[in-house]
Amino acid sequence: MTGRVVELTGTRATARLSVAARLVLEAQRLREPTAWLSRPEATFYPPDVAKLGVDLETLAVVRAPDAHALLGAADELLRSGAFGLVVLDLSHERVDIRMHAQVRLLNLTKAHDALLLLLLDDARGSLASVRARVERQREGDRFACSIHVHKDKRNGRGWTHREVFDGPLGLC
Repeated sequence: MTGRVVELTGTRATARLSVAARLVLEAQRLREPTAWLSRPEATFYPPDVAKLGVDLETLAVVRAPDAHALLGAADELLRSGAFGLVVLDLSHERVDIRMHAQVRLLNLTKAHDALLLLLLDDARGSLASVRARVERQREGDRFACSIHVHKDKRNGRGWTHREVFDGPLGLC
């Protein structure tokens, strides 16, 4: 999925963070440098990500005070060409990413063969080439995560991926 902007949406008890962590793990297996950008109060919790197998020593984590600063950080990281995957957690943010910023971010992902993964509460009408809604359901002491793809410019829309995760400590 390199050279693309991907939106993962969902509200309440979704598994967006688990799906994003799984993509970070996959990128790390391919020896791609990865970064995770979020606000300080975001629900990103490094021990949970490490439990999934993510190497925290090679994951760049950027905390910024607001969505504007997060977008600027994403732009800088993608512009550097050093990162294969940048996760931009804009959950619980009410920000409209201006069209010129979307175009610039998309062009940077294409120029540097990178993936920008946007974590959002709801779809923003962006230039994302993949837009998917993530849902979570409890299955005993585990959680089933379903990714429903509504838009995929390369593979067509309407497909679903399902995966089962162990819940983070405290949810099991």
